[in-house]
Amino acid sequence: MGPTKVFRARNSVPDSIRGAYGLTDTRNTTHGSDSPASASREIAFFFPEFNEQLWYQQEEPRLRSGQVYYNAEERVHCVFRDEETELT
Repeated sequence: MGPTKVFRARNSVPDSIRGAYGLTDTRNTTHGSDSPASASREIAFFFPEFNEQLWYQQEEPRLRSGQVYYNAEERVHCVFRDEETELT
């Protein structure tokens, strides 16, 4: 993402998201939580239907092992389920 301050991002890391696309410090194109606790709170606020604990138990291990594919129709990355076969 690059530094929070757009001016710093443009000068020190111009290829970062904020360096390339940030307009001002409050319009910096992206948000990153400052701690795991803040991230959990923000995820729960913006995505109340998402179960973070369940994701870490069931989906995250598959993501780390590379068992994902891109669904172009839905424009999202998906995790292979046990009953699915990998696309080649």
